Amino acid sequence: MGPKLGEKPKATAWFVYLLRCGDGTLYCGIALDVAARLQQHAAGKGAKYTRGRGPLELVYQEACASKAEALRRERVIKRMRREQKRRLAGQASPT
Repeated sequence: MGPKLGEKPKATAWFVYLLRCGDGTLYCGIALDVAARLQQHAAGKGAKYTRGRGPLELVYQEACASKAEALRRERVIKRMRREQKRRLAGQASPT
């Protein structure tokens, strides 16, 4: 059974993503459409943290089966140490 008239179809996957801000910090968030969310961040309409920290670069994204799973994964990533987040983002550790 599909969506009712006037309703948007439900998305199948939520994503956890990491952005590298212009000041070198990493920001973690969740979204259904990561590209659209990145555009919101770049336009200053995203999270307060990313405003004024451009340019922003998407460095990691991970698909999750549900919003609840994406929120749990986001919490895990946010609790990681900086070095763990950098590894996740594919960054080499500074020497």
